[in-house]
Amino acid sequence: MNIRMAAEADFEALLQLTNTAFEVERFFKIEDRLDSSSLRSYFSKGNFIVAEEDGRLVASVYVQRNGDRAYLGLLAVEPSLQKRGLGRRLTAAAEEFAREMGARFMDLTVVNLRTELPPIYEKLGYRIAGVAPFPGDQMPVTQPCHFICMTKELGHRP
Repeated sequence: MNIRMAAEADFEALLQLTNTAFEVERFFKIEDRLDSSSLRSYFSKGNFIVAEEDGRLVASVYVQRNGDRAYLGLLAVEPSLQKRGLGRRLTAAAEEFAREMGARFMDLTVVNLRTELPPIYEKLGYRIAGVAPFPGDQMPVTQPCHFICMTKELGHRP
């Protein structure tokens, strides 16, 4: 397993991986999680860290720095490889990358309808910090929902 920064050449594989991993949200979302335009926007604002195995992307996570805070998002693991620690490994890699960039806190959001996610992130040291509206005008949904905002203090790089 090789964990590295994503490159432009990973664009199509990253798009496919993310949308496949986020199929689990079809019970409330109408469209794919990303399209080419939205992925291009993420690429222009932050970085993707990817895990590859035998030359193919199997997991990814997005990191964007904003001052002393960083945002972790779009954590995607190939469905057949989930529950094997890949998400935890990529989250740790994202936290280390954020630390190296000077961030002291990592923030993330999860949709309240994904009730399995907050406890997973709490085990990784994140705590619930509040809620935020879900951008239903940008990502059409079939039922009301909102974001749960979570944060973790990263501390200083040793």
